[in-house]
Amino acid sequence: MHSNSRFITSNQTGIHDQLHDLIQRRAASDYLKPIAPSSRLAFNTALVAWRETHKSHIIIDAGCGVGLSTRRLATLHPDHFVIGIDQSSHRLSRHVEWSGDSPDNFITVRADVVDFWRLLHEAAIYPSHQYLLYPNPWPKKHHLARRWHAHPVFPTLLALGGYIECRSNWKIYVEEFAAAVTLMSSITARCEKFLSSSTPLTPFEEKYLASGHELWRCSLHLPATGSH
Repeated sequence: MHSNSRFITSNQTGIHDQLHDLIQRRAASDYLKPIAPSSRLAFNTALVAWRETHKSHIIIDAGCGVGLSTRRLATLHPDHFVIGIDQSSHRLSRHVEWSGDSPDNFITVRADVVDFWRLLHEAAIYPSHQYLLYPNPWPKKHHLARRWHAHPVFPTLLALGGYIECRSNWKIYVEEFAAAVTLMSSITARCEKFLSSSTPLTPFEEKYLASGHELWRCSLHLPATGSH
C-alpha cells in the first residue's frame, strides 16, 4: 500500500455555523423525491438473498465501494446478513483479489443508498448495524448540504436505528455527524479518535493509515422509531 493519500484541506475550520438551522429544517420536513425503479429492483434482490440465508438480522454497508468492507463485515458478523450498497457499477464490478475464503452471508448491490434507506423504512425492516465508512467528505464550506448528516434522508437513517458508525479521516465531518445525531435524537453522540484494527475495513482506511492520517469515528446505538 503506497503512503500517498493527501490530507484533507478545507476553508472550514470547525462545525459549520449553519448546521443547526439546516438540521432543524431537515427534521421538520419529509423527503419526497421519487424512488428510482433500479433502486427498488436492487432492494428486492437484496431481500431475497437475505431471506435465503435465514439470518435474523441485516447490516447495512452504505457506500460500500468495491465491496471489501461488506465482505469483512460479513466475516466479523457471521450470524448477520450484510448488504453493501453503492451507486457506482464501476466500483462494484472491479475485480479485486482478496485473500482468504469468501463468506456467504453478504451481497453487494448497485442502488442509490438514499433510496435504499427509505425502502427499508417503508418496509419496516430495521438493520442491527449501519456503517458509513469514509464517505466523501465534501470539505468545502458550501458543500455542507451534500454531507450525509445534512442530507434530507438523515432523519430516515436515524429512524432505522441500530448500531450506527460513521468513520472519516476528516475530524470535522465526524464532529458534525455527532452534532447532527444529538440535535435529532435524545442521544448524546461524540466524535472520537480511534486506532484501526490490524485488518482495516476498507481500502481507504488502509491507505489513510499507511499515509499517517488520524482516523475519527462516531458510534452509537439508536432505537428504531418507525417514524421520521
